[in-house]
Amino acid sequence: MRSPQFIQLHREDSAATQAELAAGLLDTPARVAPKFLYDALGSRLFDAITELPEYYPTRTERAIFDAEKRAIAAVAGTGHTLVDLGAGNCEKAGRLFDTLNPRRYVAVDIAVDYLRHSLTTLQRQHPALEMVGVGIDFSSSLSLPREAGEGAKLLFYPGSSIGNFTPSQACSFLRQAREAALGGGLLIGVDLLKPKETLELAYDDPLRVTAAFNLNLLRRLNTLLGCDARVEDFAHVALFDDASSRIEMHLQARRDVTLRWSGGARHLVAGERIHTENSYKYTVEGFDRLLHDAGFSRTTCWTDPQRWFAVFHAA
Repeated sequence: MRSPQFIQLHREDSAATQAELAAGLLDTPARVAPKFLYDALGSRLFDAITELPEYYPTRTERAIFDAEKRAIAAVAGTGHTLVDLGAGNCEKAGRLFDTLNPRRYVAVDIAVDYLRHSLTTLQRQHPALEMVGVGIDFSSSLSLPREAGEGAKLLFYPGSSIGNFTPSQACSFLRQAREAALGGGLLIGVDLLKPKETLELAYDDPLRVTAAFNLNLLRRLNTLLGCDARVEDFAHVALFDDASSRIEMHLQARRDVTLRWSGGARHLVAGERIHTENSYKYTVEGFDRLLHDAGFSRTTCWTDPQRWFAVFHAA
């Protein structure tokens, strides 16, 4: 049996991380980048979120792949190097192996320890497939190492994570994805506009799993910045902003509170928020335009019957 190869490109630069976090907390409004949500515990909490009945994206996307997998393979082709961006537990890509028949699987994620465990487990299920794990933060720059292999690639970016970027950032990211595909293509999941009540419930579930996922960010601040944040001082808030067509997640101060760290502090009055994540929602037509703006030439789209979610292939 093969063993997965691991390439560690993301190195934790404590000083740079602390500077980024401090700058975000001192901004107006205060903010923390969503990439910091995904430590080992955060990744497991997100896996739990995907099992919630209120969180429709995962099951709806899975249903599209199950229903359209032959059509997707006909358009996307088979035998590619499959590059899984934000691979997490690698489950979504693994479900497509029998259909896409990749010659190499490259799993990319910032949460390296979690990725290592996931990829090792997947390798046992597919002992003959060459697998490479790449630890990088691709939120700012998508640059694959030579170990990802040469030639055309199929980039796989499921789960509507593209919604974490602003539309202009998304266009820039998609341009980088087109270059990284080297003449291959992109297979991407996109969350579509739907009733506000459905959207907000998906990000603020009754079991409060999403709240735990968001509040875990405070523990990350304490670990990475040496902050003194207390979970009990904050509440999870999720809301849909119609003007921007996006879900926003925040941590809202329950009372006046001051976050302190070496060399800095941020005072928050009761009700003031730290902005932790955006999730932009698209129409089919709007995202298709975005793909063409990024330089892709041919696009194909599949949706569920309710048109709640879309899977695009872009060549």
